[in-house]
Formats: sequence, structure tokens, C-alpha cells
Amino acid sequence: MRSDYALYTVAIIFFILTGVIYFYQTNNRELYMVATAVIGLFFMGIGYTQRPRTETTATKTQTQQAEIATTTQITPKEEKKPSVAMRELTEIKGIGVKRAEQLKMLGIANVENLAKASAEDLASKLKISPKITKRWIEEAKKILEKT
Repeated sequence: MRSDYALYTVAIIFFILTGVIYFYQTNNRELYMVATAVIGLFFMGIGYTQRPRTETTATKTQTQQAEIATTTQITPKEEKKPSVAMRELTEIKGIGVKRAEQLKMLGIANVENLAKASAEDLASKLKISPKITKRWIEEAKKILEKT
């Protein structure tokens, strides 16, 4: 059983207890009502913090792609290695997933495209130092030379 459900149940019990105290004539009725209502809200808040987190759409698509990849069996004969020119941008030092997405939006989808790009033009579009883009381009050219 999920812990948030248990905490919500305790909160509901305290809210019911608050209602019972309201109708039952006792000394310090207001104090007991406030105390049980506050405790109920406290358990409601704790339950809310314990709920499972929802996945973002990017995480869902990655999970779906991983499931598709595991369900489709590739025999060793069909397995293809990508050419050096089509290597991922994230293989270059300093380019992470987010930066690779930015580069792809600019039309630079692989290492070969990056090697042909202008450092100054790329730096102005990404709003970063031309030294950094020059370093990326040099590393992309080194990768292409290894072919």
C-alpha cells in the first residue's frame, strides 16, 4: 500500500474526529476542534509530499523508446555501427544533451555538420564564447580524421 494513502486515511480520521467533537458538548470544545483539524491538515500535507512523482513527457518517451529497443531483437548480422560522421554530438567534450538539442535546432545534427560550421557564427547564435565553439569544431575535425 502506498504511504500517501495511509497518511490521507489518518487525516480523514482526524477530520471525522473534529466533526464528532463539534457535535459533542465538552469543555474546551474549540481547542479540541482546532487541534484535531490542524493534525488532520498536517497528515494531509505529509501525504501530499509522499505521493509518487509524475513523469515528464521526455522521460516517458525515453522509457517507451527503451521498451521498444528491448522488445525488438537485432541479430548480429543486422547490427550496424554508425559511421564516424554520424556520431552523436554528445561525444564531444563540453556538449551535453541540452547543448546537443540546441545545436540540432540550428541544423547541426552530427559531428560532420559541426566540423563544417563556423565558430564565430555558431558562437553568436548560441550566445557563448567563440573559443568554446572553436574547441568543439577542432575536436569534431579530429574525430572525422580518425576515419
